[in-house]
Amino acid sequence: MQLYTRSAGTGLPVVLLHAFPLSSAMWLAQREGLAKACRVITPDLRGFGGSRLGDDEPSLDLMADDVARLLDDEGIERAVVGGLSMGGYVTMAFCRRHPDRVLGVILADTKAGADPPPARDNRERIAQAVLSDGSEVLVSEVLPALIGPTTRERRAMVFGRVKGLVQSAPPGAVAWAQRAMAARPDSFDTLSALKVPLLVVVGEEDELSPPADAEAMARAVPDGRLEIIPKAGHLSAVEQPEAFNTAITEFLRTDLATPRP
Repeated sequence: MQLYTRSAGTGLPVVLLHAFPLSSAMWLAQREGLAKACRVITPDLRGFGGSRLGDDEPSLDLMADDVARLLDDEGIERAVVGGLSMGGYVTMAFCRRHPDRVLGVILADTKAGADPPPARDNRERIAQAVLSDGSEVLVSEVLPALIGPTTRERRAMVFGRVKGLVQSAPPGAVAWAQRAMAARPDSFDTLSALKVPLLVVVGEEDELSPPADAEAMARAVPDGRLEIIPKAGHLSAVEQPEAFNTAITEFLRTDLATPRP
């Protein structure tokens, strides 16, 4: 599986994995804003954007292995790996399966706990609805929770852009990803085993993965750093890109200034 990828900048490789049900298009402001500080690599996860879905069973581990192959293709031994929401789940799976390839970890607007049964059931309901009726359920049920109230009230263009990305998500990829996320394990043991710096970022107004979840992840690592982005909801990197980019740049400058063996 070869992932379609957008990249910018040079130097320290930083892989950013997108949220559900978007694509690497969501990282536009990060490719532009972080290119002076690092090499930003933003793949479309399988089935989204320009990447094929394939015939494999739904699995976050498979998505993590796709990212490892991407690093192979790019000639990268180790990278900072991070993701937002679903991208965070894939990042934790990557840390579990490829710990020797991680220089640092960024987890944004995501959570380390597994889905409780009602959440798993809801993912399956949405998967089936998308396969039978298209993206309407995403617009009516998923989209409203992706964006914080400040963005909805003051940044109509941002909301419109996110809506367009949601509507363009292929139904097959949406259902596949929902089932992969529903089956994910608890990842707190993975975090506590990290031997590299961790940055946890969360939007102050995030209702899907609230700041309490972010605080729990940061506490799971001895030197975990937590950044709360004001006036941002679940898509903090899209809603407040300047603040998000500042948090990433500071993390790279301070926590990763001295490469670890």
